[in-house]
Amino acid sequence: MTTPTPSSQDRYSRQVLFERIGKDGQAQLSRGRVLLVGCGALGTVLASTLARAGVGHLRICDRDYIELNNLQRQVLFDEDDIAANIPKAIAAANKLSRVNSSITVEPVVTDVNFKNIAHLADGCDVILDGTDNFETRYLINDHCVDRGLPWVYGAVIGATGLVMPIIPGETPCLRCVFENAPPPEMSPTCDTAGVIGPSVNIVASMQCVETFKLLMNKRDEVVRKLLSIDVWSGRVVQLSVARPDGDDSCICCSERRFEYLQGEVVSLTTTLCGRNAVQIQSNREGGADLSAIAQKLASVSREPVKQSEYLIRAMVEEYELTVFKDGRTIIKGTKSADVARSVHAKYIGS
Repeated sequence: MTTPTPSSQDRYSRQVLFERIGKDGQAQLSRGRVLLVGCGALGTVLASTLARAGVGHLRICDRDYIELNNLQRQVLFDEDDIAANIPKAIAAANKLSRVNSSITVEPVVTDVNFKNIAHLADGCDVILDGTDNFETRYLINDHCVDRGLPWVYGAVIGATGLVMPIIPGETPCLRCVFENAPPPEMSPTCDTAGVIGPSVNIVASMQCVETFKLLMNKRDEVVRKLLSIDVWSGRVVQLSVARPDGDDSCICCSERRFEYLQGEVVSLTTTLCGRNAVQIQSNREGGADLSAIAQKLASVSREPVKQSEYLIRAMVEEYELTVFKDGRTIIKGTKSADVARSVHAKYIGS
């Protein structure tokens, strides 16, 4: 390993003074490689904390762009990013390059799915959950159990949050604890319950602490419980987790059936949390010809079509259409997958 320069020694000096990390731990963090899935509320805090801590390589994957209501809790973005019409992953990487130029931050504008997760996770030591839906979490869980890769689950809504490190072969997996995703009508969202910044910051910070331990190979110090936090009441509970009904009952880590990883459970439409929007995944190979789509939408858009190298945006009827280079489209103005598919077919094509 290259001998740290005086400036890098100074950068992490307070962290190195903490005896559970020290110089050896800091060196291990600098060699660490993390895949961060999602760069919204949790994801921005996760990315910022890991970059400032000197984790050597961050691969940030996010499918979305920045809106004004994000700024209340998504700490890496500002109003200029909205005006620049750039995706979250790119904006996050731009900010972090100015925070810590000694690490590698790799932004990937994509929807993490069963076709690309193996490639995106290649070479990474830990996967971090910055998502907002169970489908992607179950996909991460499938991949990690299959490959024996640790990951850290995190979720937050309102003032409450959950954190659970998962070490395949050593701890229960996500489907041991949540065998099936709750039905949408039973699941509060940012739209229905809101979310406050302090709960996001605390949950993400706890995820980062467990990630430090995993990257430093201090697995015996990982908190192997489901941590439940209510920041409004100040209530923190550690819940012991175990596979339901015995050791051989989990469809994932016991039976090794990877339904999400194998594409058996996949949706081409996804209702986005807190967004009044639906994402439509493209089946086409090779992505989208943004210039051609922009030209196509120019005659029907109520406002001039906005275009960057990453995406185009148009206002059609009462809907905002955002088309990404990888072929995905986010249709804002509806929560109905049927309506979104109809609008997509009408203006972009089926």
